[in-house]
Amino acid sequence: MRAHIAVLPGDGIGPEVTAAAVEVLRDVAGHAGHLIDFSEHGIGGIAIDDTGDPLPQATIDGCLGSDAVLLGAVGGPKWSDPQAKVRPEQGLLALRAKLGVYANLRPLRVHPRLAAHSPLKAENLVGVDLLFVRELTGGAYFGRKAREGDAAVDECRYTTGEIERVVRRACALARSRRGKLTSVDKANVLETSRLWRATTTRVVAEHPGVTLEHQLVDSMAMLLLTRPSAYDVIVTENLFGDILTDEAAALAGSLGVSPSASLGDGRRGLYEPIHGSAPDIAGQGVANPIGAILSAALLLRHSLGLDAEAAAVEAAVDSVFEHGELTRDLGGTAGTREVTDAVLARLAAQRKAAA
Repeated sequence: MRAHIAVLPGDGIGPEVTAAAVEVLRDVAGHAGHLIDFSEHGIGGIAIDDTGDPLPQATIDGCLGSDAVLLGAVGGPKWSDPQAKVRPEQGLLALRAKLGVYANLRPLRVHPRLAAHSPLKAENLVGVDLLFVRELTGGAYFGRKAREGDAAVDECRYTTGEIERVVRRACALARSRRGKLTSVDKANVLETSRLWRATTTRVVAEHPGVTLEHQLVDSMAMLLLTRPSAYDVIVTENLFGDILTDEAAALAGSLGVSPSASLGDGRRGLYEPIHGSAPDIAGQGVANPIGAILSAALLLRHSLGLDAEAAAVEAAVDSVFEHGELTRDLGGTAGTREVTDAVLARLAAQRKAAA
């Protein structure tokens, strides 16, 4: 197999963690006989500095010409003025729209060794294996925005079609897992949520083997902390999903270990760790690369169809969690280089054991 991946390192620790993920991808592909080439493009603050645009046309062209996109992070204090007309986050939102990636997948498993670093009691984390499916290109983030005198407007708008496609994706994923789907809305208050609930109920009825539960977003925020193991696949709209997935990531012990995949109707996807640019540790070699490496595993699975290679990367990461050095966000002392080397060593050990 031959594939091309567009790499968008971005800002802060983005270049460090994407470099680690690319190294793992090269290792896995090379040993499996696949040819993967990479091209690097600017996005976010660094692109603003270079071109005045957080998503230059050259980056758009590079991404549209790729089989998958691997992103680091965007933003930082240098570009943090919310009143600025051009901001790094605009590049990320525009990229999602350009790629047509409407379903953001954020898996969450809690490794026993990392449970001690979660704010929750370890006994509440046993058996946690969640998959969030967040609608990514609609809602308040993409609606009309206006400042009208001493008032401001952020329109939240959804169409039936936008809801149907992300719920169908969530149903397909639920059928491949435990068959339980939880839909999160605010249907007791919001008209968009009432449309969301009615549409979700109708779509799920078309998928035998999937059971549906509705939860209000405020209740879901509490339930994620009190009984997270009760849930399987959780589907929700853009704003609610952004908040809930960051809350849930804390269950895993650190934002640094959580990956994501953003998918559309085709195979090309956008893959990125869910953490931010962490400018306070950028350039120090201490960033946790695991979120980016696991995002690369999702890339292998969803865009390249390489399930065995994806599983090998995930097993290598589990082995590092179990026996290896951890970065300081997880209570360890290892740096980015040491953790990346540990993952590569586990991959080599897998190949040796299978030979």
